[in-house]
Amino acid sequence: MMPLSTQVAWLFLIAIPVACIAWTVTHEEVFREPRDFCIKQSKSKGNVAKRKFFYLFTCEYCFSHYITILMLILTGYKLLLDDWRGYLLAGFSIVWIANFYMAIFALIKVDVNLERLQVKKEQEELEEKK
Repeated sequence: MMPLSTQVAWLFLIAIPVACIAWTVTHEEVFREPRDFCIKQSKSKGNVAKRKFFYLFTCEYCFSHYITILMLILTGYKLLLDDWRGYLLAGFSIVWIANFYMAIFALIKVDVNLERLQVKKEQEELEEKK
């Protein structure tokens, strides 16, 4: 077992790529077309399993669980316990931290977009005065 301080460091570090991947797939323009397809499929009149499967690719919280599972397989990271319970604790902890990171990023992104709109409005007002 790793020392607790190392486990905590790994927890916060593994959550970074989880948050990055989950946010990119569920929010950014580069995945807009597949995401739009998944949104459409998740709202279609198909069976519940099909709708829920496609919904997973539209929700950053849901998608972060699957990215976390992949990261746990790749890293073998366990938290506090050296058996299956360590994987379970690690999984939910990584998801929680990753979603905290995404919430912070969303707030920052809103602030940046607001500032851009304010600057644009001020520039338009200056041009009107000329």
